[in-house]
Amino acid sequence: MSKLSYAATANTIDLWWEKTAPGPYSVTFGGETRATDKTHIRFENLTPNTRFKVSVSAGSRPLGAVTARTGKVRARINVRDFGAAGDGEVMDTAALQRAIDVCKPGQEVYVPAGIYRTGALRLHSDMAFFVDEGAVIQGTADPKDYLPRIRSRFEGIEQECYSSLLNLGELDHRTGPNARNVLIYGHGTIASGGQDLCLNCIESERERLRDFLAANQELVASCENDHTIPGRVRPRLINLSNCENVRISGLTLKNGASWNVHFIYSRGIVTDHCTFLSEGVWNGDGWDPDSSEDCTLFACRFFTGDDMVAVKSGKNPEGNLIGRATRRVRIFDCESSFGHGIVIGSEMSGGVEDVWVWDCDLGSAMQGIEIKATPKRGGYVRGLRLTDCTVARVLMHSVGYNDDGVPAPDQPAFNGCLFERVRILGQSLDHDHVLHRTPAIELVGFSDPGHEIRDVEFDGCVLGEGNLGVILQRCQGVEFRNLRCE
Repeated sequence: MSKLSYAATANTIDLWWEKTAPGPYSVTFGGETRATDKTHIRFENLTPNTRFKVSVSAGSRPLGAVTARTGKVRARINVRDFGAAGDGEVMDTAALQRAIDVCKPGQEVYVPAGIYRTGALRLHSDMAFFVDEGAVIQGTADPKDYLPRIRSRFEGIEQECYSSLLNLGELDHRTGPNARNVLIYGHGTIASGGQDLCLNCIESERERLRDFLAANQELVASCENDHTIPGRVRPRLINLSNCENVRISGLTLKNGASWNVHFIYSRGIVTDHCTFLSEGVWNGDGWDPDSSEDCTLFACRFFTGDDMVAVKSGKNPEGNLIGRATRRVRIFDCESSFGHGIVIGSEMSGGVEDVWVWDCDLGSAMQGIEIKATPKRGGYVRGLRLTDCTVARVLMHSVGYNDDGVPAPDQPAFNGCLFERVRILGQSLDHDHVLHRTPAIELVGFSDPGHEIRDVEFDGCVLGEGNLGVILQRCQGVEFRNLRCE
């Protein structure tokens, strides 16, 4: 039986469940039954603070039942009452922060239509932040507006980074959550300075590190490019550290200076019905769970400059020592119209396990599904499951970039992956939107004995017309069942 989960506002309930049986599904809610082909459904215009009995079945097979409850109506704190101009010219940072600071449990900060020019903002536990239709929280491109720096983690390294546009929690890998119960939602946009802010932060940091970089040319040469080290301090759009029970819903999330939604050492993070836009931003990932657990992403659309989703857990040697894995990630009914697709790694030294993706369209991605690491990483990726998806291609391999750091005692281990009823096109869309034919499947294990890619199943998969075949190197236990070509 599938577990039913839900999230509620005062007037809506979103219900979702794992795809333990194919649809269509019948959902009985408050005595009425609705049909859906998706594994989630929204009920709107509901009475606040009211219980509803909900059950889901697939044909005659019951999948689960739950009693869901709408929330209470939140008292609104209008940012205009605190002096926010919303004219796109005046800096509204102080006014927005004053509204956030006075928001109590049961209340929400309300951002009406307008363009609110701002630097870093700091949320706190037990609050909501509502961005209405026509409202834009617009971060600047000036690094000084993202001070002071905060403890964060970027590309697997804990360090002082610029504050992100929205910040919640304090980073501490030794403990559990220190911030919780936050709702960030609405119909508006949260945007930052994009590539301009990215480059401004890099140049500022390059000047600050001038002597260090000059004295460590070998280290610089081992990185992806000369932006790598100074670029690690860039802010994200939304940064969640040591957080629990946070939902981001309904918004357009746009142009972080690097990753857009990044959550570290967190659990219970839900993101739904959002649009991610970051094309043209270096490292412009969409949604990045990092050493986090019980994370859910659904009904989102991605147009990203880098990975649509990047599942991470730290980089050698620090990630191996901290040893906090990312576990129980669920991604469904999402679409990548541009970007790399869903990626695990390359920072996965703490381990990644139990990632399940279903009903996603990644056919227009550059990669589709990619599991990657350098031989130095150590750690493991296991328990990836892909069901009823379309992907550009499937890659599991070693990469050579982002390879600074002391090697782990062992090479990584990739094993125990299942691809069921997946259409694998065998194509890649490059940064200029030009389509190239590629191998549909490329599995290349690591060189040390015992670190081959192991126990990967392809069941009922379809390879796209014109694909360039299947590549297997240093693999054991790869099984193809009911494979066919278009």
